Amino acid sequence: MSLKKSILVIVLVLLIDQISKFYIKTHFALHEEVRVFDWFRIVFVENKGMAWGFELPGSYGKLVLTLFRLVAITGIGYWLYDSVRKNSPMILTFCIALIFAGAFGNIIDSIFYGILFEESTVSNVATFLPEAGGYESVFYGKVVDMIQFTFYDDILPDWIPVWGGKHFSFFDPVFNIADSAISVGVFLLIIFNKKAFPKK
Repeated sequence: MSLKKSILVIVLVLLIDQISKFYIKTHFALHEEVRVFDWFRIVFVENKGMAWGFELPGSYGKLVLTLFRLVAITGIGYWLYDSVRKNSPMILTFCIALIFAGAFGNIIDSIFYGILFEESTVSNVATFLPEAGGYESVFYGKVVDMIQFTFYDDILPDWIPVWGGKHFSFFDPVFNIADSAISVGVFLLIIFNKKAFPKK
């Protein structure tokens, strides 16, 4: 895949990711939700740390995490450039472009959202570029998440050993378009591993 097509993939993912985050941030109060289907909800949460809400300890944990993300995306960017330069298989270049776009989308949140938006609370919908300033300094922004697919949320049948008769929900994490791009990129690399990394 050419460099132009790779950049197009990155730009499209970033546009969809940032437009969806901007809309949620400026139209939803924190934890507000819209149930689209029984298994699909739009719910606004913010993630201060890594995936699954993990946070690094200490006052500088968030800064260290953001700087690590910058280093990581630099490496991914070089991997993408090198793959295009070597005319690698299209599936490999496409997947790297997805991963790069997803990582970059969440980095934008971490670096800039703290200074661009007002604090979101359960009773307050944030405004963009508030007169009083943002809710945090640069590099300390929170990542906006809004998509939740809960494929099963019910009582398990009694015939299931150990867990039978107990409540069980499958796939509760809330994520965003950037997370989806990273996950799809990694998933495709695993599925099409032989095509992405052909043996000479």
